[in-house]
Amino acid sequence: MVDDRKLAVLRAIVEDYVSTNEPVGSKAITERHNLGVSPATIRNDMAVLEEQGYIAQPHTSAGRVPTDKGYRLFVDRLSQIKPLSGAERRAIETFLAGAVDLDDVVMRTVRLLAQLTRQVAVVQYPTITHSKVRHVELVPLTDRRVMLVLITNTGRVDQRVIELPEVIDETRIAHLRAVLNACLDGCGLNQVPETVADLPERVPAEDRPVAATILSVLLETLVERHDEKIVFAGAANLAAAGDFTVGLRDVLEALEEQVVLMRLLGETSDTTAITVRIGSENPYTGLRGTSIVAAGYGSGGKQLARLGVLGPTRMDYPVTMGAVRAVARYVSQILAAS
Repeated sequence: MVDDRKLAVLRAIVEDYVSTNEPVGSKAITERHNLGVSPATIRNDMAVLEEQGYIAQPHTSAGRVPTDKGYRLFVDRLSQIKPLSGAERRAIETFLAGAVDLDDVVMRTVRLLAQLTRQVAVVQYPTITHSKVRHVELVPLTDRRVMLVLITNTGRVDQRVIELPEVIDETRIAHLRAVLNACLDGCGLNQVPETVADLPERVPAEDRPVAATILSVLLETLVERHDEKIVFAGAANLAAAGDFTVGLRDVLEALEEQVVLMRLLGETSDTTAITVRIGSENPYTGLRGTSIVAAGYGSGGKQLARLGVLGPTRMDYPVTMGAVRAVARYVSQILAAS
């Protein structure tokens, strides 16, 4: 166990090292932080923290830097996550509220997170297992062409233009639309193929060729779904951080792997929880110099997917955690209102 005074010393080392990217000595701690103890006491505390593996000396006669274990204790014992300012919250709300569909929400979110944190932002699309059909629209374009619009409860909107095998009037289109919605309203996307298997039998015989064509396009649309798709932005921030003189290529390669990013974001059913993986806690060797801060977002109290940021272990955890939490909440609000 680390007592409160040593924890205060560790906190000072973390904060100064994150700010300056320079090893921190006892003199600097005494000058910058009002801990109410002598430099000798601080040196003794640093010696204990080093012996316990919370800080390390990068080279002889240098100050100390936090280890992964030190960052972990710092994060676990945070007294509070730094909240965003009122202006920042209003800017986030305005920016995200302007999105027109799920793709736009995701792209705006990933750009926003990268700008707020100066890290790499990662956003997962809502998975198909959590998505349900909200409405299916058939919009006549010509007498042999319609637009299929699939709208889900997660805000996804897919549109496809369908060439019909025969001329069909708007009354018959309206009937097909009604049958589709009666069949699919509230249906999980992964259950749609099974649910519509006998749908052609529910329409008049003369409409079955058209119904079969529409269903074929609908199922193709689901195959092209965004299930387990992840987007990221802000890779240039890694180079700007200056912490990856060795291993930057490994990090960039990992960002290209969707499966890797899925595992890094982690899984939890708690939409309010923020998870932090630090350095060696990451399962991939090439990412041992990075930390991941992630949170879930969702609708109706149910998590639909996750978002977060990846950056060097020398990151401002209180600020990053606050930004990730705030953005996740705003995205959840937008999806709930859509």
